Amino acid sequence: MKKVRYTEFGGPEVLRLVDAARPEAGPGRIRIAVRAAGVNPVDWRLREGQVLGAHPLRLPAGVGLDAAGVVDQVGAGVEGVEVGDHVFGEGVDTYAEFAVLTAWARMPEGLGFEEAAGYPSVVETALRILREVGVQPGQTLLVSGAAGGVGSAVLQIARDRGITVIGTAGAANQDYLRGLGALATTYGEGWMERVRGLGRVDAALDLAGNGVIRELVELTGDPRRVVSIADLDAPGLGVRFSGTAGSVPAALAEAADLIARGRLHIPVDTSYPLASAAAAHADSRAGHTRGRRVIVV
Repeated sequence: MKKVRYTEFGGPEVLRLVDAARPEAGPGRIRIAVRAAGVNPVDWRLREGQVLGAHPLRLPAGVGLDAAGVVDQVGAGVEGVEVGDHVFGEGVDTYAEFAVLTAWARMPEGLGFEEAAGYPSVVETALRILREVGVQPGQTLLVSGAAGGVGSAVLQIARDRGITVIGTAGAANQDYLRGLGALATTYGEGWMERVRGLGRVDAALDLAGNGVIRELVELTGDPRRVVSIADLDAPGLGVRFSGTAGSVPAALAEAADLIARGRLHIPVDTSYPLASAAAAHADSRAGHTRGRRVIVV
């Protein structure tokens, strides 16, 4: 089979499409014929040699955590899924023609593989940081960097829970945020006053790492009411940096329920063939996406 691999840390150019043996589904695992794989910031952070404390790996290393596809092999002890089922979930080395998943859920009816591949890590992250920031129904949440995958999920999940959301994004994404039910405003000079004009902020999430932690603390009045997934310097300002995954199976089950009820939809911004993984990483690192980027196998 074909898979994406790198033998040294570095830029997107270290990624190579190589021939490899199919992985085997061990106990409690399943193997899928990958139809699409999600592109996440952690993918290129690991490739650059970042966040290795939370995600240790050995070189040569494969790439990718999220995928959607067709069950090809079922490991010992696995129940409730059969060869031929369509699933989405998290695993290892998902930028490949076949991959092993460690957590999965059946794809809701009508959901395509490309869209499904964009959900697992994004929804788990969104649910985790909403829990960690402690925002409650009836309160207002500020989301900095709201137009990407995690932001798109946070906005919709919060709306489903009765939480008001103020989202910041570039000028081109204002209508997109409003379409997801958020009060929208732009980055740039005067953004704090624009946010204040939209309402009191009870809690805030930093999803973009644009150096706004101090301002988010000022807007909420309490560093404990701010959570970042993008600024590694946040703890120095008393703000929680959230980088450890919670229960992925529970998140996938909730994602499937939200999708089936029509309460969650994250569009695919750009799709790339497996051979263009380097371009996908370069684009992901540059940011400015609306929704998700995926690798199509």
